This record gives sequence, structure tokens and C-alpha cells, in this order.
Amino acid sequence: MDNFKKLSKSKAKKSSDANAPVIDYQAKLAEHGLTREQVIATERKLAKFANTMDSLVRVPFTKQGMGADAALSTIPLAGDLAGLALTSYAFVLGRQLGVPAHKMTPAVRLALIDMVVGIVPGIGTLLDIFIRPSRKTLGIVHEHLHDEYGITETMHMDRPFLHQSLEDKQRSRFGAFWHNPIIAWLYLHIPDLLGLIVVVVGWGLWAVISWLVSLFGKVTGFG
Repeated sequence: MDNFKKLSKSKAKKSSDANAPVIDYQAKLAEHGLTREQVIATERKLAKFANTMDSLVRVPFTKQGMGADAALSTIPLAGDLAGLALTSYAFVLGRQLGVPAHKMTPAVRLALIDMVVGIVPGIGTLLDIFIRPSRKTLGIVHEHLHDEYGITETMHMDRPFLHQSLEDKQRSRFGAFWHNPIIAWLYLHIPDLLGLIVVVVGWGLWAVISWLVSLFGKVTGFG
């Protein structure tokens, strides 16, 4: 009986999916005078800006970081106003991609909070690690692009600088080499591979040192 109910629900879901209207993403892009390539390039530009402003230097083993916004907040008032002015560039890029103004409201509110909090010496700079309006804008924009234009790729926003570099290499005379999926994947994951190497080497050193200490203790009787 339970299997029959599951089967019925599964068929109903498939039927519902089949009857769901097909969204013409190309038409939506054309409506805003955009192409898929332009959208990805602009979102990548926004991701570069967000990284520079909010997470240029990351706190180890976390997704938090510090960028130009935190550095500017060390300058009383003038730095916070400059940070707000620069953050508005993220809003401009979002609007260029067709994101409605009302969707940008949470990011604008966060930018204003960031400016007010940043006025407080010391504490404001510290809180800038957690208040990241440009990253918030990037998240809002990507959600809109996913819903409106069917763009699901994230590599160009997760690793915008490497993605741009890879794209440039793919246009070079050795483009065929860089278009290889394995080579492209390895290039985009250089930070992960380097991090893995550091972890493995660190663990290996710790194991060797522990073994040497243990051996020393056994030989000398101080173990």
C-alpha cells in the first residue's frame, strides 16, 4: 500500500513537472539587451569587486575575510563614506544585470549599517569582517540570475580572478590545451591543491617529529 502511494506521488510529480511552463531564458536575456556571456562577465566583475572589498584576505579555515572596506573603516568617517560610495558600484552592476531595485534593498540596508557601525573606532573595523554588503549584493544578484536567466554556474563568481585568467589563456595560441576539462579544472582549483599540499606536508612533518621524539625517548630513556 505504501509503495502504491509512493508510486502515485512520483507519477503526480512527474506529471506536474511535465505540465510546468518552459521558461524562455534567451527571450528574458534579449528583453534586457543581454547575452549569457555578458551576464557571466558582469557577474564575474561584481565577484572581483566583492572579493576586493570584503574578502581579499581570508581568515584561515573560515569563509570570513577582510578587504578594502575594512581598511577604509580605519579612517574615521571619511573612510566609511568612501566605503559606502565604493559599495554602490556593486549596486550599479546589479542593476545592469536587470536586478529590480527592491531586491537590492537588503544589501543597501547592510551597506548603511556598515557605514554607521564603521564610525565606532576599533569595533567598527572588527565588525567589518562580518558585515559584508558587497558579498550580500553578489548573493542577491546570483539568485536573480539563476531564477530569471537560468544561469547556474558559480565558478566565475567563486574564483573570479582565476576564471578570468583561464578565459584569457583559452583565447591564446595554446587555447586548445587550456580548454581541456581536466587542465581547466586543475587551474581553477590551484588554491585548493596548494592548501591540500600544505596540510599533507604539515601532517607529515608532525608525524616525523613525533616519531623522532619517541625514538629519542626510547634511546635515552627519557621517554
